[in-house]
Amino acid sequence: MNREDKFLISRKPFAIDLTTVTLEASEHGGAYWLNGNCRAVWYRRKNGVTRACIGQLGLWAQWRRKAPDLSSPEAMLRNDIDSRYGGDTFGRWDGTGYWGAEQPDVQEQHLAILRPMLDNYPTIPAGYDGWWTFQEPKGGSR
Repeated sequence: MNREDKFLISRKPFAIDLTTVTLEASEHGGAYWLNGNCRAVWYRRKNGVTRACIGQLGLWAQWRRKAPDLSSPEAMLRNDIDSRYGGDTFGRWDGTGYWGAEQPDVQEQHLAILRPMLDNYPTIPAGYDGWWTFQEPKGGSR
């Protein structure tokens, strides 16, 4: 992943709760396989409507020849990991409707984060670090 200072929704960025980042490595025949996850929030736009989302990112990689850096959450995220399908959305708010958890207390927790996020677009909620993207850095390679 790459951390970017500027928010561009087209780069599909995520703000990540660094306290939840996990990444484990196993070595198989000289190659490393990585598997982990983290909690995240993000914005997406569909049919001209901006949505604030909360959920989890699966972090993984296969056949990596270089030993991964697992020294900190930021280092873990900077490994050559993938999540090409995006986040697993647990809750989404578009300003008029909520989609997600059916339990009222979980809905309240989600909306306590998502409503201010959307009202103050494109802010990063307290407790999250951003903006992280799986896309290549602008202008070149990693």
